[in-house]
Amino acid sequence: MSDISSARFNLIDEPWITARYRDGTTRDVSIRTAFHDAGVIRDLSGELPTQSFAILRLLLAVVSRTLRNSAGSDPRALWENGIPVDAIDAYLDAWHDRFWLLHPEKPVFQVADLANAKGEMKDTAVLIFDLPSNNRLFTTRTGAESLALPFAEAARWLVNAQAFDPSGIKSGDPRDPRVKGGRGYPIGLAWAGHLGGITLEGDCLERTLLLNLVLPGDDVAGLNLDSDRDLPVWELDTLDTPLDREQRPRGPVQLFVWQSRRIRLVAEGDRITGCLVCNGDALTPQNQYAHETMTAWRFSDPQTKRAGKTTYMPREHRSERAFWRGISALLPQRRRQDKQGRDISLPPATIAALKNRREDGVIPPNERIGVRATGVIYGSNNSVVADVLDDRLTLASALFEESNSQLAGAAEEAVHLAEEGVRALRHLAHNLAIAAGGDGDGPANTSEATAYDVFDRHYRDWVEQLDGTTDPVQALAQWRRTARDQLLRLGAELVATAGPAAWGGREITTRTGSMLVTTPLAESWFRRALRTIFGDTTEETSHTEEKTA
Repeated sequence: MSDISSARFNLIDEPWITARYRDGTTRDVSIRTAFHDAGVIRDLSGELPTQSFAILRLLLAVVSRTLRNSAGSDPRALWENGIPVDAIDAYLDAWHDRFWLLHPEKPVFQVADLANAKGEMKDTAVLIFDLPSNNRLFTTRTGAESLALPFAEAARWLVNAQAFDPSGIKSGDPRDPRVKGGRGYPIGLAWAGHLGGITLEGDCLERTLLLNLVLPGDDVAGLNLDSDRDLPVWELDTLDTPLDREQRPRGPVQLFVWQSRRIRLVAEGDRITGCLVCNGDALTPQNQYAHETMTAWRFSDPQTKRAGKTTYMPREHRSERAFWRGISALLPQRRRQDKQGRDISLPPATIAALKNRREDGVIPPNERIGVRATGVIYGSNNSVVADVLDDRLTLASALFEESNSQLAGAAEEAVHLAEEGVRALRHLAHNLAIAAGGDGDGPANTSEATAYDVFDRHYRDWVEQLDGTTDPVQALAQWRRTARDQLLRLGAELVATAGPAAWGGREITTRTGSMLVTTPLAESWFRRALRTIFGDTTEETSHTEEKTA
């Protein structure tokens, strides 16, 4: 039995998880309280969305292990009765000594005797996403006190670092054979940094936990649920070694809390004032769809050629592309194949499980489910954080049913129509600029950004209304009218501000000769493009002109 007389701040008992309750209040709660209050907690919060994602995965690991070690993992019973709090309490009691933030032998998510060759400690900036160690000029954190973290905040950043820490050179643990010259050279991003994270959200934390659980009975194709060996780090005897275990993941639970780094926190009084971050368990993202449940996947031709076998990579989020524009990656019915019969993309396992539960009647047909996208954009060889992405859609559960393929197709086609329409608007802006004697690239880019900003609100409102009672044909017709009306309005604004020079026009040389590009000609091309994209617009154009008259 370990001497825990110097152990401090147990995450099971002490408040450290920032929770937003359904009554609008926000407060820090312990792991145990998070489960007991899961029905009245709206969602998790924190300094950054990445913290919420990482902490939710920790809670999912606890629930998954509890359910695999006890009865009551039937999806219908869980949805009707809620998470088994008594069984979770028993599990937390059994592993209580592995959740001390400060412990002489086994601090949670850390290595107690971690040190580099010089015995140096860094400040806590290496943990904090919004305080990059190489650029502290533009930050709200100032002075030494900003780096002395309360235990609760330090715990949140610790969990976040194990999930999202950038790549790059780390402090070198002398016991790690990969260290050269006292340096730990890059082994890649912490695991969740590879992902385009997808969280299914219910109206409370309990529902969110249940929506993101993939149980053995869910029978998701390609997913390996090895309950005997899929152990979280606190159940492993080797968690105190700083060396790469060369252990491949055994399932989702291990990946929820994968130890990508070896970390040690140092306290002075009631604050964490120093830390050390070294390389931990290296893990590459190729074909981890057999274990990772909270991201979509894309077929990679370069990776397939390199590996000599079919390879899928996590589908990362893109900062320049709104989440709704990639909705097809979330819809199981919209899977497409290449000429070799390989799926071009794979949906998250959580959505595949949701499809099964919806079709089995576990989840009501018109249950509204939030789909939250969380991810990090890294820069400079993945060694710095460039941006943190956080976006949400609200979709009816019926949208994921195999029998609702037409409904899913309407949601996908609406995105395609929007993108084609924006492309037509880009051409209009480009041609008007050319007609005025200028360069069309800048105006084209500006008009594209404006159009997607407009479509963002309209598409979210439209897709949220789709459910099991929706006529897909009528819904898509409604979207055609909405999209075309907005494009005509934006196009009219461009024409109105084109200026006299554009009306006079400019002669340009084409492959077939020369031609005079003018405002009327550019507008005529634009309207013809909209007719091609959206069909006969006579009735709807009159409707638009009445509104703008």
